[in-house]
Amino acid sequence: MEPYAAHVSLRWSDMDAYAHINNVQFLRLLEDARVIAFRDWFDNPHGGRSLLDEGVLVSRHEIEYRRPLGFRHEPVEIRIWVSRIGGAGFDVAYIVTDPQPLRDAVGGDATIYAVAETELALYDFTASTPRRMRPSERSSLERQLGVVAPFRRRRR
Repeated sequence: MEPYAAHVSLRWSDMDAYAHINNVQFLRLLEDARVIAFRDWFDNPHGGRSLLDEGVLVSRHEIEYRRPLGFRHEPVEIRIWVSRIGGAGFDVAYIVTDPQPLRDAVGGDATIYAVAETELALYDFTASTPRRMRPSERSSLERQLGVVAPFRRRRR
């Protein structure tokens, strides 16, 4: 399965005093990539509610920073896929890298800036309780299922 590629723009305000994208801003980049991916993964052609409308909450993040990312006008490419599916939640994995046109322009391999994984819990906002995954949601997620995030080292 080829990971979904979301292109996310950097903001000047994402930079910190060290002239690179601040570690906290990486969470915003990952969130933007998730929203873009979920729109396509869970698109409802009949105009109904999507997974984001129904309720999904972040319960855990893990990020491994690999290289400093400086501000630039070109977006970053965030490769995103599902790495685990449970009964009431799922994990998504990410690789933050350069988009293909930028890699082609510099004639090099992809620089990996970060590898990350997010654990998400399905939630019923009306009832204010966690909820089980619906068959249609599971089917959408299974189409995006890949390997666990390629961390160099996992904490156990």
